Amino acid sequence: MESYSESQKQLARPYRKAVLRALLFITLVSGLLFFVLNTSRGNYPLAYVELGMALYSVFILWAIRRTAHLERWILAYALPFFTAMMFALLSPRATATVFAWVLLVPILSHLLMGRRLGLAVSLFFMLVAAIIFFAKNRHDPELMEVLPIANIAIMSMCILVFSHIYEITREQSESRLLKMAQTDPLTGLANRARLEDVFEREKRRSLRHGTPLSILLLDLDHFKKVNDDFGHEAGDMALRHVSDLLRRSLRATDLAARLGGEEFALILSDTTEEQSLAVAEKIRQAIAATPFHYYHSSITLTVSGGISEYQRDGDDLLTLLSHADRAMYHAKAQGRDRMEHASALRTRVSSLR
Repeated sequence: MESYSESQKQLARPYRKAVLRALLFITLVSGLLFFVLNTSRGNYPLAYVELGMALYSVFILWAIRRTAHLERWILAYALPFFTAMMFALLSPRATATVFAWVLLVPILSHLLMGRRLGLAVSLFFMLVAAIIFFAKNRHDPELMEVLPIANIAIMSMCILVFSHIYEITREQSESRLLKMAQTDPLTGLANRARLEDVFEREKRRSLRHGTPLSILLLDLDHFKKVNDDFGHEAGDMALRHVSDLLRRSLRATDLAARLGGEEFALILSDTTEEQSLAVAEKIRQAIAATPFHYYHSSITLTVSGGISEYQRDGDDLLTLLSHADRAMYHAKAQGRDRMEHASALRTRVSSLR
């Protein structure tokens, strides 16, 4: 769950949509222009392909206005666009200069599709273009000389490599910035922004597959005493110590976040009420049984927690945190170093009425 790939895709969509929209407008204008030019030359098959791409670009422009599936529309446009380009290369009346358009393939593929799919699409269509070039010009001694072929091959390879390296660097920079924006600097855990982002994704998955989803809220007991007795440096070490224990206690599919101070929130995916209580107890026992050492002092910590379950206790993160918070404070009122489930608290409250 710590992967940032989905968030990266979300961040990349606005700029990819902008690139796609600009390309669609260019396709519309150039398609109409080449339709007129090819019609005047009597090259009717290519003229109608150009007209078809111009009209198709208008349809894609309409389709991507508010789509949630931009990646699909990118493929729906790019593959026919590159195929039309290959058709233009095959045209008997096409000159050798038409092959210059192939240099756009790696640039557009990487801008629109990212490094992996962009590289695969680039290699495929550049290979097709190379086959067409040799098939059409094999009897032309000037074009079949080593020097022009080497120039074309090296230029194509440079553009492909530079496009790929640029996209790798962009994704890595974006990933670092995203991680910094969604990570608590003291503990290295997720922050509230990351918690909200992951919860929305896990909520959609829970609704789609009918799987349970729980929230565990934790608060260190008497944490102020640690700061008062040993200083804030010890308090920071204690928070990092607890964060390490949380990471070791959770599955890869769970997420631990620091909300602020000594309070932590955990998203437990595919976890029922009984299972979440078992996870909470495991964490409680691990923290109580693992003191951290500050110089010559061994400091034992305890934690109290509250649990809420998606749909049973609320449908949004704020409501679930509120129910978990009430359960957590009830656990503190009962003597601390305890875990409480929101539904069990409601049952007890109802029985007292």
